[in-house]
Amino acid sequence: MDWKKEYRPFIYIAGAFLVLFFLPIESIRLQGAIVEAFALAKWYAREHVILCLVPAFFIAGAITVFVSQNSVMKYLGPAANKVLAYGVASTSGTILAVCSCTVLPLFAGIYRMGAGLGPAAAFLYSGPAINILAIILTARILGPELGIARAVGAIVFAVVIGLLMHLFFRREEKVKVQAATDLPDAGGRPLYQTVVFIGLQVGILIFATWASPEGVTGLWAAIYGVKWPFVMLFTAGLGIVLIRYYSINWWKVALAFAPAAGIMALAPIASSAGGAMQGVVQSPLFPLLVFSVGVAGLSGTLAGGGSESRYWLESTWTLTRQIMPLLLAGVLVAGFFLGRPGHEGIIPSDWVASAVGGNSLAANLFASVAGAFMYFATLTEVPILQGLLGAGMGKGPALALLLAGPALSLPNMLVIRSIMGTRKTATFVALVVTMATISGMIFGSIT
Repeated sequence: MDWKKEYRPFIYIAGAFLVLFFLPIESIRLQGAIVEAFALAKWYAREHVILCLVPAFFIAGAITVFVSQNSVMKYLGPAANKVLAYGVASTSGTILAVCSCTVLPLFAGIYRMGAGLGPAAAFLYSGPAINILAIILTARILGPELGIARAVGAIVFAVVIGLLMHLFFRREEKVKVQAATDLPDAGGRPLYQTVVFIGLQVGILIFATWASPEGVTGLWAAIYGVKWPFVMLFTAGLGIVLIRYYSINWWKVALAFAPAAGIMALAPIASSAGGAMQGVVQSPLFPLLVFSVGVAGLSGTLAGGGSESRYWLESTWTLTRQIMPLLLAGVLVAGFFLGRPGHEGIIPSDWVASAVGGNSLAANLFASVAGAFMYFATLTEVPILQGLLGAGMGKGPALALLLAGPALSLPNMLVIRSIMGTRKTATFVALVVTMATISGMIFGSIT
């Protein structure tokens, strides 16, 4: 036996033994952190997997199958028009309004299809960072100064980070450009058909995940009140497109969505009947049930369809299989260390609050790093910051956390590494943290 090759297994086994041997399981804080890890994972599974990630996986799979590599290279590739590529990538978050995890399948789809590292990195940052509703909420609750600084900073960050990523890895980008010149011209269906097809899926994603506003009046509240009719409208449009453009038999499409439509049609009757059925219909989990039935029907139809349909389903599943385990593992770890909003993990919240007071380099850096590793669902960063500001957090560190937090998280980093490697991931994270720290210090010094 070659003992030189066995030292790593020995270290892993010995390390695991020592952790278990000295594990302070009787500690109340450790017990609470373990509960928080699974509580955050449960909350994530209920709030983000079905309505956020599942549509994102299908969109990413569709990009892989139905968007030609030539088109991606033309508009987002390393040799694409820089104004167009970075303009689209850096403002995409105003439309998508996704969190740092939901953007990952979309990023993986365009990056693997040939998008340049710069535009892809700009998209990866801007997707969760430039959420128009979150920016408005920031301005209303935390003040217009922070709201404006967040909006401007996020757009500038997306462009600068994208350009720097392209600069740092320009040799690899040159290879990608050379490969693009060797691609044959793509035929197939017109581009507008693919745009409509993916646009309808993006519409489903946007309205299915439309967050409940604080108030009961105003435009955002009005849209929230009709979010599900919009989802059904986009779903109907998707069914029509599948029939007309993608040659799926109409009866298969009808069969795919009929169970979900039937449940929705019977919901008012069940609600008025009272009893257990009324409880099911009025449960917050009822929309998840209907959505899941629709996804299952669509998956079954694609599995029994033509080669394109099956390839779409297979690509969606490939991305799901790669990304989901890393995301869930990252959520568990994040919950263990930092807990949920309003709850503590193994790290006391008092430590965080005391470390981000004032406007020092240490305070801004700590806010950037802590924000980068925490998981923020869409809009949750605002009430968290409201509490931290009340506990003495400086405005500079607050902006640093706003610029680093929504765009990054521990689950997000784990998945990015699996997509573009350790060096590029480390560079991307370092750029976000560094720029957020500098921006926080500048903002804190002038406010």
